[in-house]
Amino acid sequence: MFRRRSQATSEAPPPPVAKPGGKGRPTPKRREAEKRRRQYITAPRDRKEAYRRLRERQAKQRALVREGMRRGDERYLLKRDKGPVRRFARDYVDGRRTIGSYLMYAMLVIVLLSFIRSPITALLMLFAPPLLLAAVLIEGLVISMRVKKLTAERFPDEDRKGVGLYAAVRAMQIRRLRIPEPQVKIGERVEARDRR
Repeated sequence: MFRRRSQATSEAPPPPVAKPGGKGRPTPKRREAEKRRRQYITAPRDRKEAYRRLRERQAKQRALVREGMRRGDERYLLKRDKGPVRRFARDYVDGRRTIGSYLMYAMLVIVLLSFIRSPITALLMLFAPPLLLAAVLIEGLVISMRVKKLTAERFPDEDRKGVGLYAAVRAMQIRRLRIPEPQVKIGERVEARDRR
């Protein structure tokens, strides 16, 4: 009797056998599980502190959304910028130099020249702005028609409503200020790239 006990204690206990459908580890005690789940919350001391934390959180969220919009991430884009049709229109416009993107610079030069008193600058002030605006308008119409035609060919099942106006308006924006920022370089033709 004593021998058996001494033999049993000297031998190592057999390793626990894992159940075939089990999780492979013992269930933790309630005390340990609660300790792991417990998170310490530091409540704000006063209303001012709470507003400060709220503003910080909102600022971080706005920065995240702004960065996502700038990169062209579909999750953060506005409804007017979402979808493959709008992306194609953006890429089509961004691959070209447009008169509209230089319109603001040209108008600034005309305003600066207006300070010089001479007959030539007076004539320039009279004719240049309407000619520039007419050129931008014609260019916008051409871009709009071309984008409508190309999107009708490439995306027959997608919603293409307003895509021509979208492309024309983007063509009038200064390239560096466009949001989402251009994903193609100037000279890169998306219509040729998609046909390959």
